[in-house]
Amino acid sequence: MNHRVYRSYSEPLRKKLSWDDRWEGADNGLITCWEVGRELSNKEPGIAERAKNGELPVLGWKGGVEKKIKKKEKYGTLFYLAQWQGLRGDDLDIDLSEEPELVCSKTGMKVIYTGDFKKYGNA
Repeated sequence: MNHRVYRSYSEPLRKKLSWDDRWEGADNGLITCWEVGRELSNKEPGIAERAKNGELPVLGWKGGVEKKIKKKEKYGTLFYLAQWQGLRGDDLDIDLSEEPELVCSKTGMKVIYTGDFKKYGNA
């Protein structure tokens, strides 16, 4: 079974999809989040530039870092990671069997991205 969700940045944004097609497909909405990030990069180039520099700006999903907190790490959603990849102009590339970690270049805060709601639900 393939646990990887991949989509090339060279592919055009999908148009006129139903809610079910966007959120209930095999990718569980990750492509939609990535596409939102791509659109946001055009509307907010400053945020896109910060993301390209390794910052984890606050977006619509848990996973961004406004300031360093006392914990040495926190959890974020894979939806955030997908949106962040789109914002940066990266291909969407997420392995659902892993929990990738990123460190915010601005705050030094480590964020672990997961699909497990129990881990990020109270973050």
